[in-house]
Amino acid sequence: MEEKQLELRMYFFVPYNISPIQQGIQAGHALGRYALRYGRYDDKHIVWDFLEKWETFIILNGGTTNNGRDFDSISVGSLNQIADKLLDADIEFSYFIEPDLNNALSALCFICDERVFNKKEYPDFIDWFISRVENEVIETIRLRTEYLKDAKNFIETYNELYKEWVRLIGGVKNAFLRELIQDKKLA
Repeated sequence: MEEKQLELRMYFFVPYNISPIQQGIQAGHALGRYALRYGRYDDKHIVWDFLEKWETFIILNGGTTNNGRDFDSISVGSLNQIADKLLDADIEFSYFIEPDLNNALSALCFICDERVFNKKEYPDFIDWFISRVENEVIETIRLRTEYLKDAKNFIETYNELYKEWVRLIGGVKNAFLRELIQDKKLA
């Protein structure tokens, strides 16, 4: 039996305050850097599968870009904070710094598979959890309310089921990426 090939998408984050055409151009620069960084010497890298079969780009609003850091050494710009999070989570990503924008971070990108974005086949944890416990409507409402009120505590309470869900969606990195793109607006 042949294993299902997972759909791939490339997600980009760009600053909110540049024109739509510039957002697309900056995303293109980041894609080029991604291919050079990861695919140049690896003809089996996922970037080639993405470019040959999928080519779906999702450009999201990354907010502000600013190289400064606050007193706790946290990036000031929200786009820069996203880059820090990707780095900390050990996600393969690339970025572009635009010389004509005062050397500002102008785009970053990463590739993910459908377990990150296809919520019909790979539902969010709470929806997956509720479908697994097969409970009544009142209990479903209570569980959903409990989850929305304090997701961290809910996950700790049902940690074994959460670990099972993380395995279903492809691991910790995919769980991180799902959370990262959750509720982000298109650029």
